Amino acid sequence: MTDKIVQSLRESKGTRWTALILASLSIFGAYYFNYALSSIKPMLESILGWNSEDFGTYTSAYAWFNVFLFMLIISGFILDKLGIRKTGLGATIVMFLGTALNYWAVKHQFPEGAVINIPLLGAMKTQVFLSSIGFAIFGVGTEAIGITISKAVVRWFKGKEMALAMGMQMSIARLGTLLALAISLPLAKNFTVTAPILFALIVMIMGVVSFTLFSILDKKLDKSEESTKEEVSSDDEFKIKDILLIIGNKGFWYIAILCVLFYSAVFPFLFYATDLMINKYNVSPYLAGTIPALLPFGTLFLTPLFGGIYDKYGKGATIMIVGSLILIFVHGILAIPSVTLWWIAAVMVIILGIGFSLVPSAMWPSVPKIIPEKQLGTAYAVIFWIQNIGLLFIPLILGSVLNSTNPDVSPNKIVVKTAIEKVFKEVLTADNFTGKDIDKAVEKATGTAVDSIVQYADYVPVTIKEVNTENVQNEIYTNISKEMSKVNFSEKKEYVLKNVIIIGKRNAYKVIEKEKLNLRYDYFYDMLIFLGLSILSLFFAFMLRIEDKKKGYGLELPNIKK
Repeated sequence: MTDKIVQSLRESKGTRWTALILASLSIFGAYYFNYALSSIKPMLESILGWNSEDFGTYTSAYAWFNVFLFMLIISGFILDKLGIRKTGLGATIVMFLGTALNYWAVKHQFPEGAVINIPLLGAMKTQVFLSSIGFAIFGVGTEAIGITISKAVVRWFKGKEMALAMGMQMSIARLGTLLALAISLPLAKNFTVTAPILFALIVMIMGVVSFTLFSILDKKLDKSEESTKEEVSSDDEFKIKDILLIIGNKGFWYIAILCVLFYSAVFPFLFYATDLMINKYNVSPYLAGTIPALLPFGTLFLTPLFGGIYDKYGKGATIMIVGSLILIFVHGILAIPSVTLWWIAAVMVIILGIGFSLVPSAMWPSVPKIIPEKQLGTAYAVIFWIQNIGLLFIPLILGSVLNSTNPDVSPNKIVVKTAIEKVFKEVLTADNFTGKDIDKAVEKATGTAVDSIVQYADYVPVTIKEVNTENVQNEIYTNISKEMSKVNFSEKKEYVLKNVIIIGKRNAYKVIEKEKLNLRYDYFYDMLIFLGLSILSLFFAFMLRIEDKKKGYGLELPNIKK
């Protein structure tokens, strides 16, 4: 035993924590890109002509291949058969390829009205479909690297600070979420709508490099344990039939269902949180992402803290119950229509971060207590697969509900953009501005006009049936055209474009306010969905605790063996 401690790299505290950091950095980019477009939802609508249903389709696409093609289950088999290093490297490359396709699809200008007819689903905008395919490919790589890193942490930290290590791994990854929520919208507004995706591509390359370095260290771990490694019998090797043992375990199902309910109440919320802050709490689009970013910011410190508590004192099932109770409280408060103060939303997001730190810090380290190590890769894959079912259908439901309960918002935004685009193209093309200059000016003028209405205008909106949209479009066009005649086009291009954008925004705002166009989303029904998911997660947390008492999994016991 002494020789094993001396020779194994796992026994070196500095080495195992270095391995953890390298592995975690490989998924940092995935967490960034996962939320990069969520912050720019208003711009996708105002500039690219998407609606909430399109956005719901896009966010659900993350799970398409993982769920319907069983890619997550296959990834689990591959992980248990080929090992951590090959699976992880392949996963980081797949993430990069999916992000690249997404970038091309959002950047590319498709013909107006271009659609693809999909069997059973019907017509879908070409751009939405192709960007969704890229996101789906990205999702395959992200989930594969997720289960790979989970198994890697167990390999390096079993019998040691495993919950703390898993908490640290999640904290590093969620730095990516924090970054996405904080900078994606400012990036898009200061540059172009594709800037956040381009940044994601760069970070993905860093992820491939990081996992390559981890693989080198992991290979050294194998060599350090060669002399002490016990011969693996055929009974200890993973077999396909082991999946039957996994799915026949009631405790496994309780933790898997708790996972899908809990994450469905948090991850899709983050997709829509920036837009919620803009529409319900009247927060500036430049600052709206900072409030949801408080959630991952808090988890950076709390998840490792709670993981350390679980390592030393146990109480894993109890921690999950408390976390679910917090979710119910937060979504309940956010669902109240009369609560519209931004600071209350900020406080609720901080509290939600506490709940989001509690459950994962205890849930993931509990899986090895229920499932044998040889089956862990597949067990994590099945749990992630079930989680992906929620991440597929919940965003679709949220987008559909948001669109159906706010039928006027997206069409009204298109009316505004069409009017501004028409006059800008006529005037600026005549003065030899490039198509890129014009598109950027249209993007900024439309976005600022819509954002200003949502943030500052105080009127009871009328329904689209009460508005003559053709007259509104013509009035915006006419007012902008008149004021354009005062612009001196002989001045510097940057100065001219700045003036043009201000004129477009100012005149569009006046018409929108006069006609009382509805441009603000009401999120009440979507928040009720989140509340329902939270209540169900509490029920299954209690069921898991009852099962632990029956079977003696040790979920309430410490992880560190003395």
